[in-house]
Amino acid sequence: MSHHSSPLDTLIELARSDRDQAGQSLASERQNERQVAGQLESLRQYRLEYAQRLQQAMREGIDPASMRNYQQFLDSLDAALARARDALASQQQRVGQRQDQWQQEQRKLSSYDTLASRRQADQRRHEARQEQRLSDEMVNGRLARARNSDS
Repeated sequence: MSHHSSPLDTLIELARSDRDQAGQSLASERQNERQVAGQLESLRQYRLEYAQRLQQAMREGIDPASMRNYQQFLDSLDAALARARDALASQQQRVGQRQDQWQQEQRKLSSYDTLASRRQADQRRHEARQEQRLSDEMVNGRLARARNSDS
């Protein structure tokens, strides 16, 4: 079987490259998702600790100005948490889009691989038939020569 590069081989290489790039993009978006989720978790922890400090201060007695400062800061943390949750949801959507893109590229590559496998199988069958034909011709030639020499 000859090993020249066909248009299908070119398509397979391009599809493999596209799939690999989609995989790298997916990995990058997943890394970003982990970072955003980590930031959200840090904010949650900080807000929890700050709310516990407020509770402690209230048990020990707190003046109204300090209470207002605590509450304003907790409100700003709540707003930051809402933004962080939105950012995580957006990032998860990007991960989903990259996952879909990678799957699409993988399906395309699999289709080309299937075509290439069929082409190789057809080529092997064709070569096997040619070999059988040549073998049959050689056998028939020998038989014909043997008959001619017997006569």
